[in-house]
Amino acid sequence: MENTIIVNVQNPDGTVSSLEAPTDMGLSLMEFLKGNEYDILATCGGMALCATCHVEVLNGFENLKPISDDEYAMLDNLQNITDRSRLACQLKLNDTMNHITVKILGDGVV
Repeated sequence: MENTIIVNVQNPDGTVSSLEAPTDMGLSLMEFLKGNEYDILATCGGMALCATCHVEVLNGFENLKPISDDEYAMLDNLQNITDRSRLACQLKLNDTMNHITVKILGDGVV
């Protein structure tokens, strides 16, 4: 289908769910995951202030836009940061993210 990508989510049990995501609605990865009933608090509403939408990008990290200073500052406060950590609220769905695989870590400040 046109204007859609596949987003893969690694579940807590290690299985991977593949979801079809629209790229023409201006959604962030956080909004998309919440809309698909994944357990993301998104306490700050997508302002990169709480890190409750922390994800690890297992596949496709190299296709993402560079991390902003604000996003890095928030991630840098987390205990389980990885070299592939991102805030899902800061990742707008687009064609370069097709077949991205993420694992929800969501351990931010509430």
